[in-house]
Amino acid sequence: MADPQRFALFARFVVERFPAERVFDVAGGLGKLNQALTALGRQVETFDRRHKHLGVPYAQRTFTLDEPCDAGLVVGMHPDGATRVIIEYAALHRLPFAVVPCCSDNGMSYKPWMRHLDALARARGFPEVGQEALPMRGRSRVLYGSF
Repeated sequence: MADPQRFALFARFVVERFPAERVFDVAGGLGKLNQALTALGRQVETFDRRHKHLGVPYAQRTFTLDEPCDAGLVVGMHPDGATRVIIEYAALHRLPFAVVPCCSDNGMSYKPWMRHLDALARARGFPEVGQEALPMRGRSRVLYGSF
């Protein structure tokens, strides 16, 4: 079972590392990360196809590379199949990103998937790419990049 503190922990990491006021939360499910980031003073829009969600700014659609860029940071907490899109979108718009990957979208196990995502970010031109573990149960590695 996923750690119930994961949203607050990731939100704190994001706010401490990135000064961006406007954040895109990709594949954000119900919008719990949105709530946590908003409580810390950020303006957040969550993208997900869920019909049921919290009362937060929410775009009920799949996030794609064609999304107009109206953010200073792109994040995803266990975004499953959207992890690669977050990195690609951030690179395209020269924005920082932070993701906590869970499942790969190509069948790779966790460690090779993390290495693949790290290499993808570097290949897309991010001069700073790093990883940090959040103090939580479950998949807790944050992969981040910035220009």
